Amino acid sequence: MNAPDESYPLTWPVGWPRCRSSAQARFGEWTLYKARSFLQHELRLLGATGVVLSSNIPLRQDGLPYSNVTEPRDHGVAVYFRIKGEPRVLATDRWNKCAHNFVALAKHVEAMRGQLRWGVGSLEQAFGGYKALPAMGASKPWFEILGVKEDAPLIQIEAKRMELLRRHHPDVGGDANQAAEINAAYDQARRERMAGRP
Repeated sequence: MNAPDESYPLTWPVGWPRCRSSAQARFGEWTLYKARSFLQHELRLLGATGVVLSSNIPLRQDGLPYSNVTEPRDHGVAVYFRIKGEPRVLATDRWNKCAHNFVALAKHVEAMRGQLRWGVGSLEQAFGGYKALPAMGASKPWFEILGVKEDAPLIQIEAKRMELLRRHHPDVGGDANQAAEINAAYDQARRERMAGRP
């Protein structure tokens, strides 16, 4: 599995309820780097592909999160990935730190892998309820949002995403909703490319 892409601001999955308030986790102390690495490790063991981590942790120009950032107001995190080519998503905002929500997702994947070892169910059954759905109310297809042709290569799509985020990112005075729409469009394009669709 390649290193995951990062998505900022948080792209919360369609149909997933939000917690009204977050709690203090009892996971101990976790750095953001260690927590993300734990989730990446568990997804790699699961055989996940096309991994996209999404949170409100600000990103550098190279797409990786800054270190030592202030905890965002919205601690929710989501991870989009593919299992045997099918799009899946996991998300949580139960805990009051992004790092702890990454750990919670990693522990969930770890527990599901443990269940699969007993041979009672399949990977498809285990993750059947975690299908990643297209964004509700999406007014335009991803390629129109990004301003590229539908058959554009991924490298061109990535370049266009970065160009748009340099103009519309909240860190440069842009609109968070527009930046989220750009990221969601990119995530959809990337998932289609990973599935082998042109």
